[in-house]
Amino acid sequence: MLRKNLGAGYSPLYFLAALGAGGLSVSFFIYLLFMTPHPGSPMATFNHLWPLLTGGNLLVSALIALDLAVIVFFAYLHFRLLAWNLREYALFKKTEAFPKLMSSNAEISLMTIPLTLAMSINVMFVLGAVFVPNLWSVVEWMFPAALLAFLAVGVYAMRILVTYFARVLSEGGVDFASNNSLAPMIAIFALAMIAVGLASPAAMSTVKSTQAWSIAFALFFFSTAILLAAIKLILGFKAMMEHGIREAASPSLWIMIPILTLLGITWIRLNHGLHHGFGVHGDASSLFVLTAAVLSVQILFGLIGWAVMNRLGYFRDYVRGDKGNAGTFALVCPGVAFFVFGVFFVNLGLVGAGLVDRMSWAYFLLLAPFVFVQLKTVQLIFGLNRKLLRAV
Repeated sequence: MLRKNLGAGYSPLYFLAALGAGGLSVSFFIYLLFMTPHPGSPMATFNHLWPLLTGGNLLVSALIALDLAVIVFFAYLHFRLLAWNLREYALFKKTEAFPKLMSSNAEISLMTIPLTLAMSINVMFVLGAVFVPNLWSVVEWMFPAALLAFLAVGVYAMRILVTYFARVLSEGGVDFASNNSLAPMIAIFALAMIAVGLASPAAMSTVKSTQAWSIAFALFFFSTAILLAAIKLILGFKAMMEHGIREAASPSLWIMIPILTLLGITWIRLNHGLHHGFGVHGDASSLFVLTAAVLSVQILFGLIGWAVMNRLGYFRDYVRGDKGNAGTFALVCPGVAFFVFGVFFVNLGLVGAGLVDRMSWAYFLLLAPFVFVQLKTVQLIFGLNRKLLRAV
């Protein structure tokens, strides 16, 4: 049973709980995407999985069944937490705390809402792909609908973002002493999530006009995310180096990990669309360089964030201890994102460049650290849900 009627004690950052559950659902689909054959389509679908699920290899059938069950479980958890958040947010808007939030640095936390809604679209697409027979036969009709859905979320996100910038740029008053973290980069996270969703038809559609619109819309949010990320990183690190980072906001040091995952996958999808739709040719080495570079920067931010949080005692107090708030759920997304891009690196970067054979012992050895991070993330979200969301 989830807590109810938080009122003024609610924070939009609780949407990160739903976001993390949705991300985990999609992350378990990644196994099917890269480890099952899917001729005729760029992703594994029900028509590819059903023969394997009902085939004679009991081990393969059991592993696919387990994976599908986990996908469904985290998808259910995602939509349950999304519904809870929407209800609590509606109640929160009626309290005196809401106008205070809208006139403070925390206004940017509203970007968690379009961020989570964009993840919901991804989760629904995964569920449709693996559970609806012959879905791929009508997928070209679905891509325009997906573009419209992501665009609607994008318009919502831009309204929040433009309203925020209009206030702070016209009135000023941003307190960098209390804004000494990378927490405002939740806005870039949302823009990157929308960009990667909009880029999906570019990589998978065979209709040139669909690919073109997909590329154009994705580039808008991709470019906006890149520009704002550069600004926010400079301002954020300046404030942190002058004032130190707030203990409660220290997980924001890891926010670049999911942002880099989404921007990296967006670029990969755009390149696929340009290659298949417009004849712009690349080679396997370019994907190796791209994925290795992105993963390298993720590891850098991972190490810095871990060192700072460990020094501040964040894991001791907020994860294993009695402290904790809605922002603690920000720890879930980096774990999901690091796993996802790690699998992309191994499959597109190493296997694609002919450096490793798929399904070899070296392949699974390279995947092992990323799988470990994924499983620790599963353990983390269960612990945080139990501590922060379960009714006493």
